[in-house]
Parts: sequence; C-alpha cells; structure tokens
Amino acid sequence: MAETEKKEKKAAPAAKPAKKAAAKKSTAKSAAKAKTDKKVRVTLVRGLVGTRESHRATVRGLGLRRINHTVELEDTPAVRGMINKVAYLVKCEA
Repeated sequence: MAETEKKEKKAAPAAKPAKKAAAKKSTAKSAAKAKTDKKVRVTLVRGLVGTRESHRATVRGLGLRRINHTVELEDTPAVRGMINKVAYLVKCEA
C-alpha cells in the first residue's frame, strides 16, 4: 500500500505560479528615468599631480581623464558628493 501512495505523490507535479512582477519592473524603470533628466557638466581644470589618492580616484569615478576634459553626468546626490570632494580640481555647470 505504501508503494501506491508514493506513485500518486510523484504523479501530481506542483503547479507553478504565474509571473506578474515583470510588468511592475518596467514601470519602475521609466519612473526612475523621468526623475534623473537633469544633467550637470563637470570639467577638470587642475592637474592631479600632488593630490591625494582618494581624490584621484574620485576624479576617475566622475569620468574625467585629463585637464579641460568635460563630461555630462546625471545630477544625483552621489555625483554631487563626488564633485564637492574635488571641488578645487573641477568646474561644475548646471
């Protein structure tokens, strides 16, 4: 009798729930994109020789490579913090 119970349990596979979370993700991405439309232009105006290693890493994190190199970044609190850290090396335009 135990063998027939095992066969019955194996014969009935568990039903998988339908995925509805994918539709929610696409709307969250479009909402986040609409919030970050503002841009800020950052230009490296001084050289990195003689600066702290963490400041050099911050400048590279901003995407700046050489003097007078300009990049356009999204205006987020993280980017603003990086700009404030190396404010003596860069010029910022809103």
